[in-house]
Amino acid sequence: MKTLKEWDVKVKLVRTKRGAILHKIELSENHFFLEQNPLKDSKYGVAYRKIKNKFPEFYMFWEIKNNRYTGRLLVGSFLEKEEIDEFITLVAQSEDFKKFEHILEEIEEEEKE
Repeated sequence: MKTLKEWDVKVKLVRTKRGAILHKIELSENHFFLEQNPLKDSKYGVAYRKIKNKFPEFYMFWEIKNNRYTGRLLVGSFLEKEEIDEFITLVAQSEDFKKFEHILEEIEEEEKE
């Protein structure tokens, strides 16, 4: 593995004006990802709350550049293999993925310059 680009990223725990405690991933002064507020009564707030109920280690972040939502999201979860199988089945609404073999790729070493 060869490093092509590197960022200094800060992860912060912030409190909103309404009191929600959220994660914020700062890439630069005017570019960050803010966690979806699960307390917000909106389409995404309610969906996030329901997903977090079933998968507490699931995270959804909205990209914000120059104080504007870009409409792009960063989503991810820390799960065990059995949990990701359940998650994928839930999202895909299909058991088709179980036909495929679970193959772990070899981890490449990072090249030193």
